[in-house]
Amino acid sequence: MSGLWVEAVGAGFMGLLIGSFLNVCALRWPRDGSVIVPRSRCPECNTPVAWHDNVPVVSWIVLGGACRSCGRRISIQYPVVELAVGLIWAGMALHHGLTIEAFRGGLFLTILLGISLSDARFYIIPDQFSLGGAVLGLALAPFAAAIGFVQAVIGAVSGFTLLWVVGWLGRKVFKKEAMGGGDIKMMAMVGAFLGSQGVLLTVFLGSLVGTIVFGPISYRTGKLVPFGIFLGVGAAVTYIWGDPLVGWYLDWALGAS
Repeated sequence: MSGLWVEAVGAGFMGLLIGSFLNVCALRWPRDGSVIVPRSRCPECNTPVAWHDNVPVVSWIVLGGACRSCGRRISIQYPVVELAVGLIWAGMALHHGLTIEAFRGGLFLTILLGISLSDARFYIIPDQFSLGGAVLGLALAPFAAAIGFVQAVIGAVSGFTLLWVVGWLGRKVFKKEAMGGGDIKMMAMVGAFLGSQGVLLTVFLGSLVGTIVFGPISYRTGKLVPFGIFLGVGAAVTYIWGDPLVGWYLDWALGAS
């Protein structure tokens, strides 16, 4: 096995552990809970989960997706999220090697996944993800190849301002809240990682996906749109494929003109 693949496997194992912690954050932070205490426990019988029953992915499989004490089913979300984050970190290591950019990309995509989980279940984007993520994005910006600290600051400000303006206009036009505060703060985090151009592409892609996927459902049922999910998808696509997408669009636009 080549050195790059060894690094990727190691990063993947670290990602599995981070994914296990992300599950706790996404479930507790929206309810203002601590991620330190109490220890993970079965919600049915309240039995603390032993360390050997808390090994990412493996324990869920060994236990057959059920609590060892009472047999209550354990949501498949836990191993799926753990595996997803493991693959994210392994993919970043494969693409960037063991570099600051691999760490930055893994962290950014992990935060986006946490935001999507929280918004989907609770319609809340915790400040720990949005504002905390913005601080991390700004702190890592000087080490990023494609964005510097000044660009990160401009991106954070533009992301916050753009969504705030959209929310303000929505209230004026529709006479009700059109944009949640969590979405606005989330875009400050996205801007800190992607810069102002990344903000624009994220909002465009998020709005497009949200309209196509959730628009008809929201129209028929009247349910609120968990916009953070779609902004998360847009931000992830922008981080991974943003430059090729912009290049393709410019080639198409210039060729058509």
